Amino acid sequence: MQQQKKHLCDVLIIGSGAAGLSLALHLADQAKVIVLSKGPLREGSTLYAQGGIAAVFDENDSIASHVDDTLIAGAGLCEAAAVQFTAEHAKDAMEWLIAQGVPFDQYKDEDGVLKYHLTREGGHSHRRILHAADATGKAVQITLVEQVKGHPNIQLLENYNAIDLITSSKLGLAEQKCHGAYVWNREEEHVEVIGAKCIALATGGASKVYLYTSNPDVASGDGIAMAWRAGCSVANMEFNQFHPTSLYHPEAQNYLITEAMRGEGAYLKRPDGSRFMPDFDERAELAPRDIVARAIDYEMKKLGAHCVYLDISHKPKDFIIEHFPTIYAKCLSVGIDITKQPIPVVPAAHYTCGGVVTNLNGQTDISNLYAIGEVAYTGLHGANRMASNSLLECVVFAQSAARHIKQQLESARLVTELPCWDESRVIDSDEEVVITHNWHELRLFMWDYVGIVRTEKRLERALHRVELLQREIQDYYRNFRVSNNLLELRNLTMVAELIIRSAMERKESRGLHYNLDYPDQLAEPTPTILKP
Repeated sequence: MQQQKKHLCDVLIIGSGAAGLSLALHLADQAKVIVLSKGPLREGSTLYAQGGIAAVFDENDSIASHVDDTLIAGAGLCEAAAVQFTAEHAKDAMEWLIAQGVPFDQYKDEDGVLKYHLTREGGHSHRRILHAADATGKAVQITLVEQVKGHPNIQLLENYNAIDLITSSKLGLAEQKCHGAYVWNREEEHVEVIGAKCIALATGGASKVYLYTSNPDVASGDGIAMAWRAGCSVANMEFNQFHPTSLYHPEAQNYLITEAMRGEGAYLKRPDGSRFMPDFDERAELAPRDIVARAIDYEMKKLGAHCVYLDISHKPKDFIIEHFPTIYAKCLSVGIDITKQPIPVVPAAHYTCGGVVTNLNGQTDISNLYAIGEVAYTGLHGANRMASNSLLECVVFAQSAARHIKQQLESARLVTELPCWDESRVIDSDEEVVITHNWHELRLFMWDYVGIVRTEKRLERALHRVELLQREIQDYYRNFRVSNNLLELRNLTMVAELIIRSAMERKESRGLHYNLDYPDQLAEPTPTILKP
């Protein structure tokens, strides 16, 4: 049996998107940091974020207005303190990104003064979105990756899956603390152990639990599932945001069409060319995403249509190509000229508004364990995330978590003797077929039963199915060596159960959770908090 490799560091960061890399850079001058990346370092949801990042840079805008817009979009379930905290720290977070070298779009005003170009998206009452054309996430990710690669105190472990957190209970200790993690080296196909004084989950969301998603393959809810197994509370898992407009084309599966396109005047249309959003909301195409996604879902079901259409062709050609060069090129590659034709679109699972419960420092229920970014529930998003608040949350809470972690490092204990992982199991290659089949079944019934519109009967069916799947997967997990597919499926079924149970707890329709059996809103809503 191969000798198990062990790593030791001050801070282990699981995840390499905007949240994880920002945290690493804030800590690295004072701590030895390991960043764990499930795939290549650049791959993750941040890379695909198009629209931008919200912050008050315009003298006609205000933090109070950003707060109000976020609270309205959150449909009565935001934690006011988290919203205020995020909006207050937004400009500072953006100035930090600018200092790292993120090339946000700029222009010269009539006096020749260079300013940041601000766009507007659904739910925002002002132009406050900093962006890098229509590929903001890519600009942020590439910039942060370059900074991280150049720092001597940051060790990067690419192509590693985190399996489980190592808590005090695994060491036979009574105190509830986290001391490290078991990780799977995907290239060498064996388990390694990492010990750390502090551990941060920055693993992103869980939209891969659905059949249609705008997210990359790595978004399988790993951090949420690991935290739950370790003993952390989760909240608001019923609120999964479906992005209203992903490209509907066989050669471009679930390619996202940014909300900024509607912000710049694009119309949603039925197959016959007529607009429908004014029938649903006075804000029309600029209504919050949940309203737009439900409207599209309704129109598609009513008409028996495979998709609806997003049309910006009434705008000047140069304007379209300048503002949306990436989308223009992508659509052109599949034969759609957006300067002349409408874009076929469908909703896709996009963002996990709930997650691991944390405070404003990113601390979870377990000492030494933090969660930041989409994996976390801070209370910022409530029942619906407002556009361009997600990358903002990553950077703001990376800063606050870094401040807290620095205070803990001197007193935190590094446990060097961690138990080895028992890898004396064999894998039966025939089982891979069953894992793949279960994977497809899970995503299909989550889409059908726990999607944009739900009922109690659908949720009961989904829970029954996921419990059967979990029993099968647990059997594989006990008897076969781990693999990427097995680890992700184990985590996705865990997260699916949390989503279903959370949805069953909410006896109302609010924000992203719409239940035909409970169409009205409660007078005094509360977050859905599940404890292990």
